[in-house]
Parts: sequence; structure tokens; C-alpha cells
Amino acid sequence: MNYQQSIDYLEKEVGFASVPGLSRIQALLERMGNPQEQLRCIHIAGTNGKGSASALLSSILMENGFRVGVYTSPHLEKYNERFRINGKDISDEDFAAEITLVRDHCEKMRLDGEDVPTLFEIVTAAAFHYFSRQNVDLAIIEVGLGGTYDATNVITRPLLSLIMSISIDHTDFLGDTIEQIAAEKCGIIKKNSPVVLYSQEKIVYNIAEAAAQAAGAPFYCETDTKIHIASQTLEETVFSAENRLISYQDIHLPLLGNYQIQNCITVLNACAVLQKYGLALTEQHIREGIRRTRWAGRMEICGRNPLILLDGAHNADGIKQLASALPLYAKEKKITLVLGVLGDKEYELMASEIFPLIHQAILTEPVSERKLDVGLLKKTVLPYGKPVYVEKEIENACKKSRELTRSEDMILCCGSLYMIGEIRKILCL
Repeated sequence: MNYQQSIDYLEKEVGFASVPGLSRIQALLERMGNPQEQLRCIHIAGTNGKGSASALLSSILMENGFRVGVYTSPHLEKYNERFRINGKDISDEDFAAEITLVRDHCEKMRLDGEDVPTLFEIVTAAAFHYFSRQNVDLAIIEVGLGGTYDATNVITRPLLSLIMSISIDHTDFLGDTIEQIAAEKCGIIKKNSPVVLYSQEKIVYNIAEAAAQAAGAPFYCETDTKIHIASQTLEETVFSAENRLISYQDIHLPLLGNYQIQNCITVLNACAVLQKYGLALTEQHIREGIRRTRWAGRMEICGRNPLILLDGAHNADGIKQLASALPLYAKEKKITLVLGVLGDKEYELMASEIFPLIHQAILTEPVSERKLDVGLLKKTVLPYGKPVYVEKEIENACKKSRELTRSEDMILCCGSLYMIGEIRKILCL
């Protein structure tokens, strides 16, 4: 298959169905020689912050001289973004070759009467094989959904399990309480492999600590970090942090938003644990790795007059974090919101967080079968009393945002990561 044929195979032949369980990918990887067992993996779970942690860690590890593979999902513009080695996306040719290889194994599974893997399982298996073939020193593997039954959870001996912020999301698959969701996320904890947990509410801490103890996994979570913020601008945040694991003065963090400070501290804690278990990391290279970190579509500035801010916040907790950061960067600017969400999200709660901060809104629809009808979204937001415009097509919504927004004000785009990828093609010129 060529590149386009591989995409057509994934999206049209396999489709987007999500079926929990590890049996299919385990059988597939067995046929492929279990490439995941040949990798040293850092496994990352969480509701929010996984992508930022992956970006920070990969930059730090690269700065320390390691060849680093990173597997993330979903992508913004192309599937290639999901497979990166030292910051470079997989080529179209290599992507097609990997998907072709996995497709051939899947066809043999079908002929043998076995269940055929899902799209995410196929892409995950391809990533493991690609990283193994490319001889990466370390592979950062981001969970797709949950943890326990996620396709990435075939990793049996992670170098580190990193669990970021946990909140309510994907209730159809993970459960509708924070306890159920936390238990699923903590399913990535493995015997004797250290665990680093993002500092969060006690109920999540207790579940993670219990899971680590049951697995005999060393557990690290710093709940009392002293933080001093020296400055916050559109270019960077400069802060200092100290706890039992780390002590850093004047870290230069280019990822915007208060929540990114805690994400960065969690990654610094992870680096300290990795050092404790023998990975050679220096403070100078850790600092420089953080300073060089880039993460597209997350509090990303892609225009100045007006200020254009894109954020992949796509659930209630993500929107809450975005809302807390906005006053730092909007100042006196009037905000034109471009909003499109998926129907399985807590869109009423999302609206309650963001609408008090904006001047006007343009409602649109993500390119997804799960999109929330823009008419229903309009009914949800009208009570906030802000001017609301409806443009179903993302391109038209972007055009409308430019027409309505003065050069001294702000365009804010959020609500769905699927939508942000499309908007970047239009507004980030």
C-alpha cells in the first residue's frame, strides 16, 4: 500500500470502532515477534496532560543524547504525528510500510478465525514495530483511552509509569465516577516498575498508591511542592520548584498556562526517579530540554494581530484549566471564541467555564461522527447572553472569526482536538 491506501485501509476498511481488551493486540504482536518487548518504555496515562508530559520528556531525553521514540494520539493533521523519533514525524513511505506489514498479519488472523484488531490496535502495533526497527534508546508511549484495557498496556516492564491529571471523561468506557476512572488509569502500573503520580485529589492518590503497593511498584507523588512564579508572558513562564525529589530555580517553560507548571513539575519528578534508577540525566540538559519543548495545538499562539490562541482542551477539566489561564494572556482583550465539541463530552459544564470570559462566540462542528450538533450547542450557550454565530463548516467559522475580531483583541479556538487540527491549517498561516 502507498500512504493514501494505508489511510483508506485504516479509516474505511477497519473503521473507528473501539473495543476494550488486550487479546487482539497481544495475538497480533505475537505474530510480529513482540517488538514491544525489545523497547525501554516510559508509559504515560491520565485524562489531561499526557501530551504535554510526552513533549517535555522527549525534549529532555533528546537533550541528554538519547534517541527517543514518541507515540501519541490523536493527531492534529496527519497520522504521521503519532510516530515521532527525535521530534521528526515518520515519513509517508515508512508509515505505509508499517501499516502494510500489520495489515498482512491481520489478514492472516482473519483467515485463521481470530478477531481482527481495531484501528488503534493496528496503529499501536505499527508504532512498536517501527520504534524497534529504528533502534530507539527509549520509547515514550501515551495511553489512548483509560489504561487497563488500552492497547498500549501490552508493555510488561516499563522503565517508568507516569500518571498525569485524572478527571471525569470517556464515561461510556471508563465508568462514571472518579474512582472507576482512576482505577482504569492506574491499570498501567506494573510489578517492580516505579510510578510517578501527578499531585491531585486524595481519592485518586489513595487508589494509585494502593495499586502500586499491590504490584510491588515503587510509588512517588509529591503533594507539597513549593512553587515561585517569577514571570508569565506570551513567550514563557519562569518559575522555581522545590520538593523532596527536586530543587530547581528559574525554569524557563515555553508551554503556556498555570496548569503547565504542574505538568512540568511532574515531569521533573519523573526525571528525578529515572535518575534514581540509573538513567543518566543532567540538570543542564533537563533545563535546556524544557526550554526547547514545543507542543502544537495546546495553548499555541499562531497569530498576533489579532492574537490567535489554539487549545486542544476537549473536556470539562481541560476547559477549566484553559479558563484559569486566560486572564494571564487576554488582559483587556475582547475574546472571540470558536467552539466545537463532541457529543459525548460534558459540554454544558465546558460552556459554564468558558462563556463568562468571552465577548462573542462562533459555534461550529468538529469533523467527527461524534460531533455535537451545532444547534444543540447553541441552545446550551444562549442563556449566557453573549452574541452567538453559527457556522457549521470550520473554514467558514475561521473566516467569521477574523471578520468579527479587531486586531487588538483575541481569537480563541477550543473544544475539540479534532477541530484544532483543521483550524491550524486555516488560521496558522
